[in-house]
Amino acid sequence: MHESLKERLARAVTPALTDAFRRDGAVCVRNIFTEEEVALLRDGIERNLAAPSERAKVASRPDDPGWFFEDFCNWQSNDAYRRFIGGSAAPAVAGALMGCETVRLYHDHVLVKEPNTRQRTPWHQDQPYYNIVGGDNVSMWIPVDPVARESTLEFVAGSHRGPWLMPRTFMENEAKWFPEGSLADLPDIEADRAAHPIVGWALEPGDMVCFNMLTLHASGGVGGSVRRRAFSIRFIGDDIRHAPRPWRTSPEFPGLASVLADGAPMDHPLFPVLWTARD
Repeated sequence: MHESLKERLARAVTPALTDAFRRDGAVCVRNIFTEEEVALLRDGIERNLAAPSERAKVASRPDDPGWFFEDFCNWQSNDAYRRFIGGSAAPAVAGALMGCETVRLYHDHVLVKEPNTRQRTPWHQDQPYYNIVGGDNVSMWIPVDPVARESTLEFVAGSHRGPWLMPRTFMENEAKWFPEGSLADLPDIEADRAAHPIVGWALEPGDMVCFNMLTLHASGGVGGSVRRRAFSIRFIGDDIRHAPRPWRTSPEFPGLASVLADGAPMDHPLFPVLWTARD
């Protein structure tokens, strides 16, 4: 017999977990999604791979023996994504972790590393690439394949407390967002890993990691016999406000600045409310 949503939440999202999320900015939530939900998400990812959007990109180099694919903001056109985002435990988990009255969808992001992809995802924070400010947020990274410890997301615990660090392109290391010198650069974490409180978890389908958009994170490549298909959902809470940028954000929301003022709540159909404290 399947657990109810309420039972799953009570088992997986404990007070200790929410405390760890606020302290460390990253936690692992075990066995929160059912086999049926994982299968639905897997189907959505395969549909996305077969018909990428105009926002899709290949994030690995041409000489990489594997292939790293990303796509963004497909929940409106991908029925499996939409059903998973709205019908799974994800919004309720976001509400519990953020402690907010309201949870809105910010965007979805699929990340697929095919077998033998060497391309690392370098250390970075997510929020400086975005068009929002505020601390009430959570990103969920949800694998539909087993993920080994060496291929999983890693985090620097506590780094969500700031400061904001310079966002750069992953392959060319260029500052295409904030002007060069306007934010501090990231420390060279790989040069001295022992100096940083790095955490990460091997994952199975049904698990996920949840992290604040300012938490420093990175991941490795994958081996020659495994796929690493993961779906990321970004949720925003009560204090998030619109922050239009004079540059192209990642992802971009064309035309949003003309209808949503600087500093306004994210009250727009692109960012639907999926959970409230009354639910």
